[in-house]
Amino acid sequence: MINNVRRVFKISVLIVLCFITNTIEAQLTDLARLEYSFIPKSDSEDEYTRFRGSFNIPLQTSEDCYFIVGAEYNRIILDLEDEYPFNTEALRRIHVADLNLAYTFKTSENWRLGLRFSPRIASTLTGSLSMDDMFLNGGVFAINDRRKDTALKRPYRLILGLTYNSTTGLPFPLPFISYFRQVNEKWSFNLGIPKLNLKYYVNEKNSIQSFFSIDGYYAHIQDRIAINEKQAKYISLSAIVGGVGYEYAFTKHLVAYAYTGYTLRLTNTIRENNRDKLFNLGNVNAFYLRTGLKFKI
Repeated sequence: MINNVRRVFKISVLIVLCFITNTIEAQLTDLARLEYSFIPKSDSEDEYTRFRGSFNIPLQTSEDCYFIVGAEYNRIILDLEDEYPFNTEALRRIHVADLNLAYTFKTSENWRLGLRFSPRIASTLTGSLSMDDMFLNGGVFAINDRRKDTALKRPYRLILGLTYNSTTGLPFPLPFISYFRQVNEKWSFNLGIPKLNLKYYVNEKNSIQSFFSIDGYYAHIQDRIAINEKQAKYISLSAIVGGVGYEYAFTKHLVAYAYTGYTLRLTNTIRENNRDKLFNLGNVNAFYLRTGLKFKI
């Protein structure tokens, strides 16, 4: 039992933290986002492409209290052109859709508490929806955001929390931490999972950065695929990426961005009902590209 929990933790938690953290960061700062990601498989014709769209609407309920309604949709395209010992047609389209509901309020002059509930559909959607396509995410977060505090020489934002995600297979919440610091007018950094970066502000419109991040997905396979006399039920991808990024601010709120780099760890896996690895679609590191447009607070 302990070994199974450890194995699930190592395999799943990086994938899940990617979606958890991106949702938290987006609900804090992004009102809308359109994004394109691309990972070609090295020495192969296989490719991974993702289109992502999201929005968040903050509704003020009282002074310093907000209810946030949002949604995010990811369309993942797997172009599997290599030869595999099974039919890959049912794996070519993966859909991940989140409904994001959050409530945040001040608890003191500098601290704010946030609660989030995000039901998710993550599936190949080749048939009718079932409970196997449904996943639950949620969390509670304490936020100390002093980035606009003019009294501070080095403004910062600290987020501490606990998150729960049903795709991990773990019956308990996981810790969450994110720390941003503005060192001076030209430099800032962010420490956390899955985002770690060092940013240089060239001027008011242009900035560049080095980064390490986590990307991936976890979804249900609706069409049963037999592999080695076993049934495939889930498919997951996890990628640890390092590289450089560029952002251009058209206005204070509208920003275009592009990140390029190389995967330091890449695993694309088909899994059984108990989440154990059944077949590895690829683990060769490859080029990574992510670009998009966001409208932020």
